[in-house]
Amino acid sequence: MNSDVQIAGDPLAIPHLLPPVPAHPSTVSAFAGLARAIAADRDGWAPLIQYDATSRWYHRLRTGPGYEVWLLSWVPGQGSGAHDHGRSSGVLTVLQGELTERVGTRGARHALHAGAQRVFAPGYVHDVVNDALEPAVSLHIYFPGLTEMPLHPTQSAELAAGAGADALGALGG
Repeated sequence: MNSDVQIAGDPLAIPHLLPPVPAHPSTVSAFAGLARAIAADRDGWAPLIQYDATSRWYHRLRTGPGYEVWLLSWVPGQGSGAHDHGRSSGVLTVLQGELTERVGTRGARHALHAGAQRVFAPGYVHDVVNDALEPAVSLHIYFPGLTEMPLHPTQSAELAAGAGADALGALGG
């Protein structure tokens, strides 16, 4: 008796029958999943971490078609200032420690512990700070890759973020 491979041939030899491989994750969920997969590979990112008392340390961990992955460290007291990410959407994942994100018309504060994720769309204004007594490490994925990070006065950040804060937010943690 003939096998299916003998009858039809090797399906891997016929690329037009296979579904197209996506050039990059194509959904918020897929980018969040990528962040969780990278976070789970502690041996891949932990040896790279450095701490800088004068400014946040950052390292581009990888790039993919249309996106970038950044690793950041935060010593106590360091913050980003109120900012947006230009035309980029993204996922922020806390890898260790704790960060505080401030958004919303009333300056809503979200404590982000290790494993917590936040997602954002273009125009989302927030401020991230390490209010804890221990250093923190975070992972940031931007799509498309980050080309600008305009700073905003704090009052403007609270007003601008308020409109989008309900539509965006925690994926878990």
